[in-house]
Amino acid sequence: MKLYTKTGDKGKTSIIGGRVDKDNLRVETYGTIDELNSFIGKAMSELDRELFKDILGDLETIQHELFDGGGDLANVMKERHYKLTEAPIEAMEARIDVLTEEAPPLERFILPGGAPAAATLHIARTVARRAERQMVTLMKEIEDVPAVVQKYLNRLSDYLFAAARVVNARLKVSDVEYVRSAKVFK
Repeated sequence: MKLYTKTGDKGKTSIIGGRVDKDNLRVETYGTIDELNSFIGKAMSELDRELFKDILGDLETIQHELFDGGGDLANVMKERHYKLTEAPIEAMEARIDVLTEEAPPLERFILPGGAPAAATLHIARTVARRAERQMVTLMKEIEDVPAVVQKYLNRLSDYLFAAARVVNARLKVSDVEYVRSAKVFK
């Protein structure tokens, strides 16, 4: 199998059930999800396998779920079976609660950064937010896209924030508070 097909040389790409322009909002949205998945992979490569075994397990599961969501968005067939469901969102909420308990108390906004893996998780968080914004726009334009993807991306950005904070805490790297922030978390 060759990696190149030349079928996209004129600005079109295949999706499940058709072809569209490469700058189609649906393609842009699942492309951003792919970018997010890549940053998660980069963060995983920066994490110690023993110290972060739990987070690495979470992130691998998330990578599969992101592929599911991207595939669901790429599907325009009349009869569709979506892979991403509410169950991963509920599981992620439970993990967010565990990670939040482990991280130091938070009173102010923090600056993205710290250890390299934490900084990469913060980048992934911001890409998740961008993908979510694109998803909201897509949902306004096309009624039959799976709304669960937007909800998943919203929760994922929270998970990535919590995970970045735990990475810093386990490595004994302090989060840097935004100095002009009022106390916004109680």
